[in-house]
Amino acid sequence: MNADYDSIHNHHERAVFEGVSAAAEQFPHLRTQGLLADIACVALNRLPPRYIRHEVDFAFFLSEKERHETQAAVDEAVQYAVQFVQARAAMRARK
Repeated sequence: MNADYDSIHNHHERAVFEGVSAAAEQFPHLRTQGLLADIACVALNRLPPRYIRHEVDFAFFLSEKERHETQAAVDEAVQYAVQFVQARAAMRARK
């Protein structure tokens, strides 16, 4: 079987990475502690997976309402992830 699996990715990845980068501007200590990847993982795990090969394929089938709902879900997941990872980091620092 000869298939190109490298082109498959989760549709939410780019939006989550952008959200985490924006959060890092508000919480610079997250960047210095190397927690951004942890935040991205927590956020992505809170969202339903949407595996695609090309962004345009998925975006073409979304209504404006669905786009807005998806972005709101990503924003909420990133906000939760920032709080979750910060709380875990604080707990580890106390030990």
